[in-house]
Amino acid sequence: MAVSGHARREVLAGAQVVLPSGVVRECLTVEGGRIAMNAPEEYPTADLTGHWIVPGFVDIHVHGGGGASFSAGSADEALTVAATHRAHGTTTMLASTVTGDLDDLARQAAVLSELVEQGELAGIHFEGPFLSPHRCGAHQPSLLREPDRPGVRKLLDAARGAARMMTLAPELPGGLTSVRLLADAGVIAAVGHTDAGYEVTIDAIEAGATVATHLFNAMPPLGHRVPGPVAALLEDERVTVELINDGTHLHPAVLALAFATAGPARVAFITDAMGAAGMNDGRYPLGPMQVEVKGGIARLVDGGSIAGSTLTLDAAFQRAVTVDKLPVGHVVEAISAGPAKLLGLYDRIGSLEPGKDADLVVLDARFSLAGVMRKGEWLVRPKPTHDEHVR
Repeated sequence: MAVSGHARREVLAGAQVVLPSGVVRECLTVEGGRIAMNAPEEYPTADLTGHWIVPGFVDIHVHGGGGASFSAGSADEALTVAATHRAHGTTTMLASTVTGDLDDLARQAAVLSELVEQGELAGIHFEGPFLSPHRCGAHQPSLLREPDRPGVRKLLDAARGAARMMTLAPELPGGLTSVRLLADAGVIAAVGHTDAGYEVTIDAIEAGATVATHLFNAMPPLGHRVPGPVAALLEDERVTVELINDGTHLHPAVLALAFATAGPARVAFITDAMGAAGMNDGRYPLGPMQVEVKGGIARLVDGGSIAGSTLTLDAAFQRAVTVDKLPVGHVVEAISAGPAKLLGLYDRIGSLEPGKDADLVVLDARFSLAGVMRKGEWLVRPKPTHDEHVR
């Protein structure tokens, strides 16, 4: 694949195009960085017969990639993460942090907020430090703390309006109050890394929580007598449930259960990727923790807990269609449209409609990534079925 290039005016022809109304085989026109319907005859045309065109992917939970991390507090590293995931089809993403000292998190937020202002990122997701010590996963236990108003407010203020989501454990002292604070501030409150029971989780949803952070992971399991948070999060139509579809975090039967219960409109495929995404096996930092990656699976050096993933969303898409046998339209809903709606960005991204940003992914017949366009510019240029020509 050739990387980079501009597609300010171009017609993409011959592919199966996934629209909100269904799959069609028609030309897709790009002009001035946006999707258009009709093109003058002199527009260059790329023949993509045998391919699929889907909306650019939207990842609301990603920590790193390309050997870099959003938690490094470095704009250069953050841009490396963004570039890595864009090359795999994620045209919009939140920058997820990892539990740390509040002052460190505030410094990270200051750096990331500038990239949000520049349009490189869609916002900041604080995962921690307001998490349960009993379900901390790959978060440093000594740095966890109860969610109080000053602590939550400090992170929101440091983000200068760029905070879009915060994951917390609502059962902790101050948890429900903090959920209300976030909701009132227009920030998504996400339930995760929690030991909450069914009733407390319902209380959190009533207080304004609308996302389940990597559902099933880092929370009590679903039980037939003690349903726990999973049942409460799945059953409420106001909640979007994150799923990590890498074959490690979730069994295919559990993924199918979540889809059948919540429906594709309430599922958000995420990567929860750390710095090893797009890289070889080896040792990588995750906030203050060290992670060993073997066979593409990331685990803490101390303790062996699963530590995020090395997943990219193009791999999640391909697995969902080819292994999990989900309809393409359902996968697009979970990987593009739904997350875009959750972030309040569906007027610009998340579907291939006239006037929206030309953020799109080209997949081959086996659903492997063949091209990526962001705002009308090719980041990964697909190899046309035939040579490009002028109609």
